[in-house]
Amino acid sequence: MRFLHKEFQGLEGDRMSGLYTNFYKEKKDENGKITDVEFIYDDSFNFAYDVVDKYAEAEPGKLALVHKSTTGEVRRFTFADIKNMSDRAANMLNSLGIARGDKVMLLLKRRYEFWISIIALHKLGAVAIPTSHMVSARDIADRVSMSCTKAIICVNSDDICDKVREAIVLAGDSSFTGKNKEKVLQIVVGDRYEDALSFSELIEDAEDYFERVSTNVHDDMLYYFTSGTNGAPKAVIHDHSYPLAHIYTAKNWHGAQDNGLHLTVADSGWAKSAWGKLYGQWFVGSAVMVYDYEQFYAWDILSLLEKEKITSFCAPPTIYKYLILEDMTNYDLSSLKEVTTAGEPMPIEVARKFTEKTGLIVREGFGQTETALQICTPVGKEQIKGSIGQASPLYDIRIVDEEGEEVSYGTEGEIVIIPKVRGILPMGVFKGYLGDKTQYEEVWRGGIYHTKDRAIMDEKGNFFFLGRNDDVIKSSGYRIGPSEVEDVIMKHPAVFECAVTGYPSKNRGTLVKASIILNDGYLPSATLQNEIQNFVRERVALYKYPRKICFATDLPRTTNGKISRAMIRKMDYQK
Repeated sequence: MRFLHKEFQGLEGDRMSGLYTNFYKEKKDENGKITDVEFIYDDSFNFAYDVVDKYAEAEPGKLALVHKSTTGEVRRFTFADIKNMSDRAANMLNSLGIARGDKVMLLLKRRYEFWISIIALHKLGAVAIPTSHMVSARDIADRVSMSCTKAIICVNSDDICDKVREAIVLAGDSSFTGKNKEKVLQIVVGDRYEDALSFSELIEDAEDYFERVSTNVHDDMLYYFTSGTNGAPKAVIHDHSYPLAHIYTAKNWHGAQDNGLHLTVADSGWAKSAWGKLYGQWFVGSAVMVYDYEQFYAWDILSLLEKEKITSFCAPPTIYKYLILEDMTNYDLSSLKEVTTAGEPMPIEVARKFTEKTGLIVREGFGQTETALQICTPVGKEQIKGSIGQASPLYDIRIVDEEGEEVSYGTEGEIVIIPKVRGILPMGVFKGYLGDKTQYEEVWRGGIYHTKDRAIMDEKGNFFFLGRNDDVIKSSGYRIGPSEVEDVIMKHPAVFECAVTGYPSKNRGTLVKASIILNDGYLPSATLQNEIQNFVRERVALYKYPRKICFATDLPRTTNGKISRAMIRKMDYQK
């Protein structure tokens, strides 16, 4: 629900406490459970001006960002620093012709310049397009043409600058679909690259004060390109109200606190970065920890948690799988109070071992690039084994069948969001797919948002994730959720990581297949395969155990690091 923005409150002398309370009010029942959330803002709301610059004005010395570079250098940025540098960046970009409504792509990995750039783009009213550095030149060209990108800010690392240069040439070619009419500017962070513009040189010469630009909360603010199970990547559009939805994410799920330090392990090109490395954390007054590592090492992350006294931490399940292999008694994690995970199902066995080693409960969450956090186990609530949590009070979430009818408790169906007010988008839900009205209407068929994710809800409101619509395996007349089988396989001591998919079969239609990465000390063999099959058979219904096992050294992944069951299926069907 939207209300008019009130005069700024929350000042205690020259200190600001709980800035988010000026924009966010919780309604609770007699047991203290949050039942609804009200948002307070007006049509001019802009996160850069109304949050970042407000902190800089009231508490200029308040810590905003701690950045550790690939060389180990640690820099600390206050909100005054962020305001100053984003003002300079806004002036610099404006001098290059970037203005309200223009699109700028960011390929900056985990460089601190990402935060400077995106806040500057918000100030300009321009649209930021965070992009993974793992995409190809063709991918970049497709995104440039689809969005009419005017500039790309990229880091001179690996082959990123080369890919960007190739993409700019490709996007401008007359034979390329959606040819750009203007040449795209290439602005490079780090060492100079050929004749590209230098970010550091341009920003140094720019003025350090930027006059507020008039923007509207319904203006496009972010484009996130996300890959579907089938078809080309689509661009998810979020407007300037999107950051508000992540107040609940940071406060009630991550457990981020005023003057705390939060670390979410995510590349700046992922939507997960917006969840855990920017909006909600700064709303609640927590600083953000950023580590720009080249190679992930579990001991390195544990050392960082200890040395920087991280207070809240979020990472995908794969990270936890590596952490529990370390001797965690060697690290002082006493500052760490809250730990969370999302992105893919958390194996029960991994969560159990992490709790054994640290005493901390890993609380799960679920959402999509198209939305904010939909479902989670909030701070202070029990993490139900195998559950992704309960619905966020921002949303009315139900489980429905193929006809869109709500199913009974314990019955499998699709997760959907029903607007609390008919015709009004729930906070944090995207406003469209760029250039694809048909697909947007399809996911909103019947007036409800179809996530295309399947789950079961029990009578207490706990959701149990089963997988994407296409991930559910149909074998011999049975429907099998891959997550349940993966949880059991992960309990076997030989298994480090696995993915369960359907494998084509002449007799059964589809077989249950497990693709498995083994722990150190174990080698693939027919004996081990039989052992794992028997292990699973003893713990699940007979029709669910994997009749086919494939040992692998790696598994195909999406650009945001998730195991891609779709790619495994595609390779199997091509065979």
